[in-house]
Amino acid sequence: MGVSILIFLLIFSVIVIGHEFGHYAIARRSGIRVKEFDIGMGPSLVEWQRGETRFCIKPLPFGGACIFDGMDALADSEGEYDEHAFRNAGVWQRIATVLAGPVMNFIIGFLLALVIVGFSGSDLPVVNSVMENSAAQEAGLEAGDTIIRINHMNIHLYREISVMSMLNYGESMDVTYERDGVRKTVTLTPKYYEDDARYYIGLVGGGNVLAPKGLNLVRYAFYEAQYWARATFMSLGSMLKGHFSLDDLAGPVGVVQVVDETYEATKPLGLPTMVLSFLNLSCLLTINLGIMNLLPIPALDGGRLLLLLIEVVRGKPLPPEKEGMVHLIGAALLFMLVIAVLFNDIARLFR
Repeated sequence: MGVSILIFLLIFSVIVIGHEFGHYAIARRSGIRVKEFDIGMGPSLVEWQRGETRFCIKPLPFGGACIFDGMDALADSEGEYDEHAFRNAGVWQRIATVLAGPVMNFIIGFLLALVIVGFSGSDLPVVNSVMENSAAQEAGLEAGDTIIRINHMNIHLYREISVMSMLNYGESMDVTYERDGVRKTVTLTPKYYEDDARYYIGLVGGGNVLAPKGLNLVRYAFYEAQYWARATFMSLGSMLKGHFSLDDLAGPVGVVQVVDETYEATKPLGLPTMVLSFLNLSCLLTINLGIMNLLPIPALDGGRLLLLLIEVVRGKPLPPEKEGMVHLIGAALLFMLVIAVLFNDIARLFR
């Protein structure tokens, strides 16, 4: 477990430092003073001063922070600030600064995807076989068909089909496929299988791997990053529909457990396989973090972005005390969720 914790901390550090550096770089570029750059949460273990910014490493791996001068509207509402304060920057400069963190996560995800695809290739959406008496067989799909689109979503990787099947709960699907250069569209309804307690389309694939080169590598790296983004959005959609519970969420302890399982499973297969597996996990986590931070939840980047867009529409910012109260309530609710997920992670270890 010790090695797994070190691997987790390495992955966490790259993702969080990248996210916060995005905020930091654009803030500095926009003339916004950065008071503190934090990695982790809690009391500072190590800190140092560089220019006007204090850099801190903290013990709890729940996130990080880039704290700007004049950013806390509630605590700083009575203060006086110069032109380098966050609140005195132009609204579009503040929007760019808030967006920079999640965007940096997407950039990291794309760079990781370039490495992943460059070494392991991409799984093409070609059908290897069709399950007997399945919805796919009844719809006329055959081995060798290439899936082009499902429900108006273009398909580039076979894993996209797998995720859409896994997150389907009996809803009909419009499937466009290509056979011998001819495209056809069929409608099928996945069937429920009691043994696995889930719905299946009835397609088996994933064995057709493309080794892209040159610009094709860039294109398939984009598809790889897009796959993780789509998987995150589809999972969020299923959660909103009530198909997931708190037990399906994982915090830092849960991620360490996943890292440990990945380490134990790939250790016998050699270092290259292990590294690629952790690059895949890192790609998922950084894109997931970028998307989750953009959700319109107070205290997250998405909540701040929503208030800034409201400011653009209104032509003036919200009163500082009201904005501060929104973020305070959001931070309290977010903290309660973090505690609940952490408790659930720990409880899962003893099941």
